[in-house]
Amino acid sequence: MLNIGLKKNARGQGMTEYIIIVALIAVAAIGVFRYFGNTARAQVAVAAAELGGQDSKTARTGATSNGTKAVTEGTTNKTLNNFEQQKQ
Repeated sequence: MLNIGLKKNARGQGMTEYIIIVALIAVAAIGVFRYFGNTARAQVAVAAAELGGQDSKTARTGATSNGTKAVTEGTTNKTLNNFEQQKQ
């Protein structure tokens, strides 16, 4: 009888740990897409335009611009004074 109760607790604990890990991965993915989403979107637009046989110069320019903004944002020193400020 005691052994059955321990198995139920162990299975519940494993599921809880799994849910926590999935939640952490989701939060990390949201953060990454928040900062690099425009860059990824622009690069997909370039690939789609080229596959469609169109000139993708405008899309490449947008991808380069978004990549530069992402690098600038990633290398900016964040402090409590400027953490919430966004450059436009």
